[in-house]
Amino acid sequence: MKKLILLIIAFLFINVGFAQDKYFTKNGTIIFDATTSTSPEKVSAINKSLACVLDTKTGNIQFSVLMQGFEFEQALMREHFHENYLESEKFPKSIFKGQISNPSSINYGKNGTYDVSVKGQMLMHGITKALETKGKLTVNNGKISVAANFSILLADYQVLVPRLVGDKVGKNATIKVDCTLQVLNN
Repeated sequence: MKKLILLIIAFLFINVGFAQDKYFTKNGTIIFDATTSTSPEKVSAINKSLACVLDTKTGNIQFSVLMQGFEFEQALMREHFHENYLESEKFPKSIFKGQISNPSSINYGKNGTYDVSVKGQMLMHGITKALETKGKLTVNNGKISVAANFSILLADYQVLVPRLVGDKVGKNATIKVDCTLQVLNN
């Protein structure tokens, strides 16, 4: 009987240990902003259904967002974004797959905020490009928060802004990512 109880406890310990290596959310926030200094109005959208998975053992991290989830203040901007620029029906997702470059500098067992570098590949509008950025990873009572800001050149992803609106929509877009992850339960 003792052996059976020890075996059950060992099995539970192993499963809990493995489960705590992966963290997940499907409620992260991503903001897309292509506002210029000459824009008469804000060219910005928010999406609150960013999915993220982080493997704390390997430092692998992946983000995925459905393009149709981006909401603008103005309906016409939303329509142009989805139909003309990002072609959301043809290219429904944007995905980033990468790795934290300095995983050994993070102590996942201790509350704190850590500067991280992330390097990987981003797929947007059917084009995959290398992407490297810096961000913050915060450990707080068993939850992990990740935050990053970076800029992309829209032309790199073949997102073409017509000359007619060239002074209203930036050639670069600033992307802001913010997620709070929890242990992924199997």
